[in-house]
Amino acid sequence: MEQELVTHNGGCHCGKVRWRVRAPSSVVAWKCSCSDCSMRGNVHFIVPSRSFELLGDSESYITTYTFGTHTAKHTFCKICGITSFYTPRSNPDGFAVTFRCVDPGTLTHVEIKEFDGKNWEGSYSQSDIASCSKDEAS
Repeated sequence: MEQELVTHNGGCHCGKVRWRVRAPSSVVAWKCSCSDCSMRGNVHFIVPSRSFELLGDSESYITTYTFGTHTAKHTFCKICGITSFYTPRSNPDGFAVTFRCVDPGTLTHVEIKEFDGKNWEGSYSQSDIASCSKDEAS
């Protein structure tokens, strides 16, 4: 059964990076054990690119870090350093939104699933994570 989408707003700690995302009020978030996510403690849900919108002049406050395959684009605020969203290796056609960076009031439930980023290829093939960035109509 398809869940109704709601608008979630969010951003970084200092407020220079702000965005809007359309997603269900109940989401599946991924806790990844890759070297970057585990060091940051990042837990994120994934949406299709067309469901994500940067607001205002946020782009001017974002910088990007890549490593390994350089497919993931780890974006963070130049001022406060918070990664409120990024482009994940598993879903280069979407965005990973840090669920703790969503403004209070629109997320009603977050189910957390483990993704073994230390053994990325095996975890990717065994999970359904790639489908998270696909539009329902696709």
